[in-house]
Amino acid sequence: MKMGELAGSGTDAQAVAAHIIRVEHAVTLDGLFRERVRRTPDLLAYKHYDDTHGNWRDYTWHHMERMVARWQAALRAEGLQPGDRVAVMLRNCPEWAAYDIAALGLGLIVVPVYTQDRAENVAYILSHAECRVLLFETEEQWRGLAAVRDDLRGLRRIVTLRSFPSGGESRLVSLSQWLPDEADVPPTYGESRGDELATIVYTSGTTGRPKGVMLSHHNILTNAHACLEGVLQADQSYMFMSFLPLSHTFERTCGYYLPMMCGAPVAYARSVQQLGEDLRALRPHVLVSVPRIYERIWSTVRDKLQDGPWVRRALFHLAVDVGYARFQHLQGRAPWRPSLLLWPLLRRLVSAKILERLGGELRVALSGGAALSPEVSRIFIGLGLPVIQGYGLTESSPVVCANRLEDNVPASVGQSIPGIEIRVADSGALLVRGPNVMLGYWKNPEATRAVVDEDGWLNTGDLVHIDSGEHVYITGRLKDILVLSNGEKISPTDLEAAVLGDPLFEQVMLVGEGRPYLTLVAVLNAERWEAVSRAAGMEQKELGARDVERMVLKRVGSRLKNFPGYLQVRRLVLTCEPWTVENGLLTPTLKLKRESVLMQFNAEIDRLYAGM
Repeated sequence: MKMGELAGSGTDAQAVAAHIIRVEHAVTLDGLFRERVRRTPDLLAYKHYDDTHGNWRDYTWHHMERMVARWQAALRAEGLQPGDRVAVMLRNCPEWAAYDIAALGLGLIVVPVYTQDRAENVAYILSHAECRVLLFETEEQWRGLAAVRDDLRGLRRIVTLRSFPSGGESRLVSLSQWLPDEADVPPTYGESRGDELATIVYTSGTTGRPKGVMLSHHNILTNAHACLEGVLQADQSYMFMSFLPLSHTFERTCGYYLPMMCGAPVAYARSVQQLGEDLRALRPHVLVSVPRIYERIWSTVRDKLQDGPWVRRALFHLAVDVGYARFQHLQGRAPWRPSLLLWPLLRRLVSAKILERLGGELRVALSGGAALSPEVSRIFIGLGLPVIQGYGLTESSPVVCANRLEDNVPASVGQSIPGIEIRVADSGALLVRGPNVMLGYWKNPEATRAVVDEDGWLNTGDLVHIDSGEHVYITGRLKDILVLSNGEKISPTDLEAAVLGDPLFEQVMLVGEGRPYLTLVAVLNAERWEAVSRAAGMEQKELGARDVERMVLKRVGSRLKNFPGYLQVRRLVLTCEPWTVENGLLTPTLKLKRESVLMQFNAEIDRLYAGM
């Protein structure tokens, strides 16, 4: 089936467009929901796993309308006023959507919070946004919040999805206590306008306190519509798999509002650990994710290949090579060659079996939030799964650029989507202007003026070049540029991605600001390191010794051999302890907190440069 076709109907793009709710018909995000209910009340909206009964439960749009009415009645009973902020800290589920739409329908402003974020950070967000209501999920989350209870004084009501003892906290109620059994569908809130503030989304905070990005209804609606118009012509025959947190703007726009706009159902995965099982059970058509998930899938496949016979590995790599050559030919970038005749056989023997583990029905996989390794992209595309890499940021609602199925250049992040202007600043940074650009940062006009100029151009801070086909290539980030003591300027992104192509390395970060040469801080895969050290006749206890460093440096050097000599790594700091959200070295969106890593390994790094 081609992208954009209705299953079994053979309709064209115009028929597909007829199912899409246009921005002017929705006006607001809650208006989008009401229009979807009006058009297709009996169609499937969501699938969610019911832990109590051990099965998948279906929710129609009419079912969701009744649910939203109950949530709206509960919020109205709190005496909230339009413009008040309410926070949600749930895993992806129908309740997240019901709370969101109910709040927006009352003119409230929704503040999403990551479920795995540190309690201190959550408290800062709730306080800074002056939230009045918090909806969360588990007793474990409450234990963390209770430790910072003094910073939660602004909350009027704290609602938990699951019942547990309140510990004397009068504001804490369970959902079963708070939510009425029934409620009438209320009239719409006032004269809602699309340019009103809909949500405050706090950025990851890689270099300090997170900033609250203010996004209007119109910001998000126009971005979702542009993605449907220019990138993913989906319709009611598609099913989306949702597992990237809804607190991530990429998932919220492209995995929640976009499917609502085109009438496609969404299935909520139980967890990343159970993703493979859920994919096989539900057989979705679209994945929306960050590169880390695709890297994990590839790592699992790679490990199975390593444990299998050499013939299987050889056949796999042949399938990828032929499949990618076929992709390049279909894209018009390479001539036909006789080896392409092998593709039907290789697809049956190799590709189909691997893609069956992902459900077997995927039509497209969207990747954003960070750079996807060219190696990983090539693997999936070679196997026949169209991987579409895009680019955006929270401040742009979030999508700015994306590849297209018919014009997919995997090394790039594609072309700008409809309605968005881009250009390159004198500094080399990408500038963006369009209806998707944020209203500003919450309570921070100085920070707003620093990134959005008087003409509405948003400075992304990402260094780019744009080719003759208007494809955008991210080459680095202004704030991440390393300047060696000899004046050489280095963007670490490509080098780090190259090193991560070796499965020995789980996470890496280049160091060298103001130094004469580059050092690499690396988290090793413990199992692979054990195998490597055994093969070399070395013991794990010797980790960190100079001879071990030389051995690992050799592997790093082999990954960087195509880079200029001044970009070679001279010394290493090695560990097997992963960098996580919990230990403060990753943001909730799994971005590296470079300053925090530098502080963590400051003493080791200083010793490496001592006496230079």
